[in-house]
Amino acid sequence: MSSSKTPSLAGCRFIDLPKIADSRGALSFVEGGNHLPFDIARVFYMYDLPAGSQRGAHAHYAAAVAIFMLAGGCDVVLDDGQRRETLPLDRPERGLLIGPRIWHELENFAPGSVCLVLTSHRYDEADYMRDYKAFKAETAS
Repeated sequence: MSSSKTPSLAGCRFIDLPKIADSRGALSFVEGGNHLPFDIARVFYMYDLPAGSQRGAHAHYAAAVAIFMLAGGCDVVLDDGQRRETLPLDRPERGLLIGPRIWHELENFAPGSVCLVLTSHRYDEADYMRDYKAFKAETAS
């Protein structure tokens, strides 16, 4: 299910984190300003995701986000107003960087999924574009 496909939307790319594995298990880590092109201002995670649920469904004016599936997997729908692309995300050491002004939706969560999100900005409701039609209109201009 893992994809080696590279996102074709500007401002989006996969992030492959270091993976240290031995007989005790595996460990990955992420450093803001090193593995990510921003300092981490906010961390949140989603879990107990019911079958059929969808998360995201918004874009940001300024914030960038990095999404990692710590357990399970999901599909991430990316949309820059001109193109729409769906990518699977299902390895804890591979994340997806999503830049500002990219609509993103998370769907098709596997049972037991845990999703970690690292952001470049603190929460600010004014930074969110939550209406898809308005997003499309704004990105068309």
